[in-house]
Amino acid sequence: MKKTVIIGASTNPSRYAYLAAEMLSERQIPIVPVGIKTGVVFDNEILNIREKPAVKDVDTVTLYLGPQNQLEWYDYILSLKPKRIIFNPGTENPEFEKLAKKNGIETWEACTLVLLSTGQY
Repeated sequence: MKKTVIIGASTNPSRYAYLAAEMLSERQIPIVPVGIKTGVVFDNEILNIREKPAVKDVDTVTLYLGPQNQLEWYDYILSLKPKRIIFNPGTENPEFEKLAKKNGIETWEACTLVLLSTGQY
C-alpha cells in the first residue's frame, strides 16, 4: 500500500496534517507521522524529525511545513526516497520541487485531503 510519511504531523484535530492522518488511516493507508512535537495520531507515534528517523518503502511524503521551514529538512526528506512528494497548499516551494525532480521524485502541488476525497490519491 502507499506508505505515507506526514512531515509536520500534529495531534491537534484542527490541523490539516491531523486530518490527513485521519483520512489516510480510515483508508488503511499506512502512515508514519514525523514532526517536532511528540504524541500519537491514530495509533502511530509521531517520530522526532530532529532525529531524522529512517523509514523504508516510502511511497509518498505529504508536506505540512511552510517553505521557510523546509530547507533544513531537504536532505532528510530526499533520503526517504519517496516516489512522490505532495506539496499541500501553503507548502509550495519551486526550489525544493526542482531538487526533488532532479532526484527522480515526482512532485504534486495538491491537497492530500482533496486527493483522498476524490479517489485520486
